[in-house]
Amino acid sequence: MVVLSSTTIRIGAYIFLRWIPGHHAPPVVLLSAALYAIAFVSVCQSQGWPAAAGRTPSSASSFNGIIEGERRLAAKSSGENRGASKKERRTWAGWILLSGLPDPTSFQLTAATVCVNLLACLFVADMVYRAPMMYPAHDLSFSRVGYVSDTTASLIVREPKGSQLPIFVSYREVPHVSGRAVDESWKAVGKVYWLSNDTDHTFTMFINGLQPSSRYQYAVSNNQTGHFTTAPIAGHTAPDSDKLTFLTSSCIKPHFPYNPLAHPLSMPGFKHLARWIPDLKASFMLFLGDFIYIDVPRRLGSDPETYRREYRQVYSSPDWPSVSQYLPWIHVMDDHEIANDWDGNTTVPYPAAADPWHIYHTSVNPPPVSLGASYFQFTQGPASFFLMDTRRYRTPSQPLSANSSEKSMLGPEQLSHLLTFLSRREPEGVKWKFVISSIPFTRNWRFGSTDTWAGYLHERQIILEAMWSVSPGIGVVVLSGDRHEFAATAFPPPEGSRWPLSATVHEFSTSPLSMFYLPFRTYEERDGEGEVCLKYVPDGNSKFGAVEVMGGKGDQGVMRFRLFVDGEEVWDHVLTTGPTVIGGRGSDAVWG
Repeated sequence: MVVLSSTTIRIGAYIFLRWIPGHHAPPVVLLSAALYAIAFVSVCQSQGWPAAAGRTPSSASSFNGIIEGERRLAAKSSGENRGASKKERRTWAGWILLSGLPDPTSFQLTAATVCVNLLACLFVADMVYRAPMMYPAHDLSFSRVGYVSDTTASLIVREPKGSQLPIFVSYREVPHVSGRAVDESWKAVGKVYWLSNDTDHTFTMFINGLQPSSRYQYAVSNNQTGHFTTAPIAGHTAPDSDKLTFLTSSCIKPHFPYNPLAHPLSMPGFKHLARWIPDLKASFMLFLGDFIYIDVPRRLGSDPETYRREYRQVYSSPDWPSVSQYLPWIHVMDDHEIANDWDGNTTVPYPAAADPWHIYHTSVNPPPVSLGASYFQFTQGPASFFLMDTRRYRTPSQPLSANSSEKSMLGPEQLSHLLTFLSRREPEGVKWKFVISSIPFTRNWRFGSTDTWAGYLHERQIILEAMWSVSPGIGVVVLSGDRHEFAATAFPPPEGSRWPLSATVHEFSTSPLSMFYLPFRTYEERDGEGEVCLKYVPDGNSKFGAVEVMGGKGDQGVMRFRLFVDGEEVWDHVLTTGPTVIGGRGSDAVWG
């Protein structure tokens, strides 16, 4: 029992702290610790330890009869005679440290092996409880930029200190690489006299009347500041650039992989991202869900304050400023902002989960498609975007089959708006439609697939056919996350169908930004399903993609996807649009 419980503590703690911080691990580790303590004391008492600690190694033979198997191992290691070699003594010491057993001849070895287990338990408890108990972030004072159009910018500010009120917000244009002369004088946006817990001491402001493709700085009277660049006019790129660049990823959890010396709100993946932001010159981050993990490693409540605390902790991370001061963030929601694999619509705990989601994210997202909706669309430069909500409107994933026409991921109204988006005519110069999904569109992920679009194949087929039917010369790309792996998948139209090969839809699914990756492979292309694997990269605690959409007035659209894993660029892929081939398939699509 000593060896078994000790081994469970160590393996369980390692998996939890460095591999997967699942909520099952802490109870298993702490229960094993209790069993270890009981078994350890029992063994010591039955063998007369610690009195035996002063005996010579030969007196350990009686102790080594704890159980028959351990007696033989102990006899081999320590020897039952006084002439045991140094090599045998080292082997014995290694066994004690590895097994967690007490050593009747050495207090130091016994203390060392006990300390290993004690530290493992303390690290697990630290991972679970230190951040929520010691860093609730009630004093968080921060600001960030959300959606930025060609003429407006949205800003959220949090200030819990009443002494800072009223709060004034101002902005100014700053010189840009274009060299155009600018008016650098500060202009007032507005002021706030009162903040309360109703909005978690936050407020939102919109800066209007801006110039396209221009650089601005904002300042708040509570010493918050930041920069943003307005979008180019629809169908164009900025005068000083031939492309629009944005980033995409999902899934973050502070302090993972665990490091006892790191800040409990540190975000290792943010460090990798921050290193690339100056070079990539991205216009915004499309974050595709799991901004918080309310139930990982352990759910500590289902009330609005518990959910709010999780958001505040991310924004309190010492690594957050490095990825937000010059980069606006746009968000969609996924399950861990509510509960794992959520398909309960707006039932409990959705209302509590939606409270900070609306306060911190949708308040500065692009405009919703319709009043009260939690899905969004916008156009920026040579690309248009539809951000789906795959959680609030879906029907349960069970018990209906994936091909049931009664199952819906989006609900009838959102599906109608998505189909309208796909069929609408885009402004001249817009060559790409991006459909944003928090979960994978492909069915090639075979683990937990009922929670993805693989569990809603009837509705997915309707959407795919609408994507294949998009106007000639415009490409359709799905961006998704959730799986803690990366995969690029192509969806060519069925052979012999009315759609040309150039109508092929592509998906880039990227995650996590700062979380675990799965130790086993879950993505598999299968014959006959018509979903082509272009690239599969499962490993890496930090993954994000950079999407570069090229401008230009020609008939052909070009975009490039660049994949970064643990801070290094590991793969890139170029897609082009092309003229349609009437009546059949043709070699008019470039897959890389």
